Formats: sequence, structure tokens, C-alpha cells
Amino acid sequence: MARILVAEDDAGVRILVSRALALEGHDVTAAEDGADALDRLIETNGAFDLVLSDIRMPAMTGIELAHEIAASWPDLPVLLMTGYAEQKEAAETLTAIIRGVVEKPFTLATIRARVSEVINAGGDTDEQELLRRYA
Repeated sequence: MARILVAEDDAGVRILVSRALALEGHDVTAAEDGADALDRLIETNGAFDLVLSDIRMPAMTGIELAHEIAASWPDLPVLLMTGYAEQKEAAETLTAIIRGVVEKPFTLATIRARVSEVINAGGDTDEQELLRRYA
């Protein structure tokens, strides 16, 4: 399965999503915020198959993290999560560097399906189509 970095400042969501993905067989690393996630990416030279990040976090937002990832590891897919409509709209302008936005609250089935879709699509994902489909 895939190696996934989950960046989420809400401990309950971080633990729930990490466990759900681990139960699917993925190797999951959890980070408390965007800065922590970036540190883990630097330590491993971006050796992940996917970064799943909340948008609204202290220290570094998911959008800032996505820009850092695009600059250093342009082939590393980023999937964002948010519970705020205005943040989803802001993220939609990033279609060149993200693979979509998952709206909170979501079910475990939904997050597993979205993660699986991005991983299985590899580098050939049409980001615009993903955003339209899940808008």
C-alpha cells in the first residue's frame, strides 16, 4: 500500500484518519501541523506517496504546505481537508498543485475512497475533474 503523511492539528481527527488509513494497509505518519509535516518531508526527502493535510492549522497552513511541496517535490500528490467553505474556495485556485479538497465533516468511507482514488490515479490525475466531482 501507500506511504501517507497526514497533517492535522485536531488530535481527534488526526488519530481517527490515521487509524482509518492504517487499517486499509497504508503506512501512515502523522504530523501536528504544516510545519511538523514539512520537517518530516525534509527528513525523508519527500518519501511519501501522498500528503493529506488540513487547510487551517497553526504555524503553517495546508495551502502553504502545498506550495512548499510543489516547489521541492512536484510529483508528490497533496489532498487537502477543510470544514470552512472560504478555505475550500481558496484551495480550488491551487488546481495545479493539489489533487482535491475533502470537505469536513466526512465519513471514514469517504476519506478512504478519496485517498485511494488519488493514490491509484498516480501522477495522471486530472485535478480539475476531481475538484468538479467533489465540489
